Amino acid sequence: MGDPEITWPVSPTLPPPQAQMPTRHPHAVAVGEEIPSHYDRCYGCGSKHPAGLHMRVIAGELSVHAVFEVTDVHQGAPGLAHGGLLSTALDEALGALNWLLLVPAVTARLEVDFRRPVPVGSVLHIDARIAGIDGRKVYTRAVGRLGEDGPVVLTASALFLQVPLEHFLDNGRKQDVDAAVAERTAPGNGLAVNP
Repeated sequence: MGDPEITWPVSPTLPPPQAQMPTRHPHAVAVGEEIPSHYDRCYGCGSKHPAGLHMRVIAGELSVHAVFEVTDVHQGAPGLAHGGLLSTALDEALGALNWLLLVPAVTARLEVDFRRPVPVGSVLHIDARIAGIDGRKVYTRAVGRLGEDGPVVLTASALFLQVPLEHFLDNGRKQDVDAAVAERTAPGNGLAVNP
């Protein structure tokens, strides 16, 4: 902690004064449309992950609305969603914002405030937005509610770093990367090679 080569910002998920609001990419998923899963075995959005969140994420202008149902496989304490799993749901919704910019990005920091318990059987609605961008840094915010207009149960802020596509090709397990590339480039799937 006392290393003089490291400077610790006061709040690394707050956009700095020079941050700007980005321009939505013209080829991003249309406002009101569902953002497709980037990988069918993704724990957050993948349809083929047996215990995943199976989140649905709808694109806004520079925002998204994500929904998932908390099931028995998502428990921590009896009858309640696991806190780490809720953090994953927030990370998934916040990460989906990068699809609106069509630039690959990875989570650098995620801060979550747990305000109320989330029972099994609940439907969690997450509204996330881009708060600013500075160079490769994308600053984001989210609010999670029980039901579409229900009480706030979670809030989060996150910092994402934009990375080249090679980041995933060079660092992922080869067999999974090859399968994902084959899936994304298959004729008729409608997905772009870049997120």
